Amino acid sequence: MNRTTLSLIAGTTALAAVTGFAALSAPDTPGADTAAKAAAQLPVERTSLVCPAPSTSDLAETSYTSFTPVTKGTGSGGKAELRAAAEESADAPADGKDAGKSGKDKPAKPVLTPKEPGKPVTGDSSGGDAPALVGTADGRFAPGWTVQETTEVAAGTGRGLQGVNCTAPDTDFWFPGVSTDADRTDYVHLTNPDDSAAVVDIELYGKDGVLKSAVGEGITVPPHSSEPVLLSTLTDERQTNLTVHVNVRSGRVGAAVQALDDKLGGDWLAASADPSGSLVLPGIPKDATSVRLVAFTPADADADLKVRLASPSGLITPAGHETVHVKGGMTTAVDLGDVTRGEAGSLVLTPTDRSVPVVAALRVVRGKGAKQETAFIPASRPVGTRATSADNSGKDSTLSLTAPRAAATVRVTASAGSEGGTPVSKTYTIKAGTTQDIEAPVPGGLKGTYALTVEPVSGGPVYGARTLAASEGGVPAFTVQTLPDDRGTVAVPEADEDLSVLQK
Repeated sequence: MNRTTLSLIAGTTALAAVTGFAALSAPDTPGADTAAKAAAQLPVERTSLVCPAPSTSDLAETSYTSFTPVTKGTGSGGKAELRAAAEESADAPADGKDAGKSGKDKPAKPVLTPKEPGKPVTGDSSGGDAPALVGTADGRFAPGWTVQETTEVAAGTGRGLQGVNCTAPDTDFWFPGVSTDADRTDYVHLTNPDDSAAVVDIELYGKDGVLKSAVGEGITVPPHSSEPVLLSTLTDERQTNLTVHVNVRSGRVGAAVQALDDKLGGDWLAASADPSGSLVLPGIPKDATSVRLVAFTPADADADLKVRLASPSGLITPAGHETVHVKGGMTTAVDLGDVTRGEAGSLVLTPTDRSVPVVAALRVVRGKGAKQETAFIPASRPVGTRATSADNSGKDSTLSLTAPRAAATVRVTASAGSEGGTPVSKTYTIKAGTTQDIEAPVPGGLKGTYALTVEPVSGGPVYGARTLAASEGGVPAFTVQTLPDDRGTVAVPEADEDLSVLQK
């Protein structure tokens, strides 16, 4: 084996530690032992996140919370920084020696710089000029790095509470639940954290199929910048329920939809979990007055789904909504009314017969009459090894956990507060087929905001969501963030032999 081959193996292993995705394989050799070594779970070494520009309203008040849970095996080095996307410079030297020679090369001042894992750091901004943010974390700050962006808008279109988890850049996103209706102003925010331009296609699918639009093809997002694209400019058709597909031709972006309603407030719609035959949409608030399911399948075949609600007492079938039929390539919407009926709940979708991949999201409304507010719950990945919710304040936070298949035991840890306090952990058992709004722990001597980290201990898969609530002039403002696995570790196969001796 020569140095080139060794370098390739080393590079692939490094890629696994950075991205969380890599596989090493060798061709079968007759007589050779092909049994795979057990893979070691190692912390990722680098994580990237992007946060969309929060609002154009002069009345907007935005807070950011950055948190990294303590992870074993990470060492003592590393850092995490969030900076304004538009102020990032692709030409700035990595060593910073020539920074300041021109405005272009002057590095932007970090918006948030955590000092240690296990303790949140917060920042804030006011008005409609707050930019999109891009950031990286490495070393001990990388595994499970979580940033929450929360905005309060006192009045106007989209008034209420808007929240979104900053996300890792990617190349493919599905957003069921968007709209080009006259009462809605929906933007898809595309943020490019890299040194080269990204080229993006935006496709819209309505009740009758794809909405043709050449305007959504080949959208260029310059390096270190963010582009909000108003969906109603991509088509002349006005439809209440649409699905957006963001496909990145080259490069990568972070993507999120800001859905603003003239009458029902607004919130961020995060991307649905990847298309799958079975989906879980966790954490419907128990006082929801209206719930709408929006589903779409990119497959050529139709999907027939069994609809069930995981309630505190078990799985139940909503009367009159036992199943939903989703035509291939078309968006389907079903109004479920006050499906939770005063109890915690999560929607569970499973195939009635053959499995067809589907994406889905819920539009949830609280309040009545002129005092209503909207939030969205996309289909989510399970908690997996660990998931974290940042920006909690105790009485205004609700943690909802569901175990749709088998009972599960989970450990929930409340971090230290951003301004003081000591961590506290509690263990909970979630019965099979149920959703529980648990009384989450609060740090001892809490000052500021804190994070909640969920870690399954035993049993079946667990799904989770956190609801933040606030009162805005009598309007029950709220926002919901799901809790998918933080992908803080990666499986790295053990080497069959010590390859260092072969470098000579």
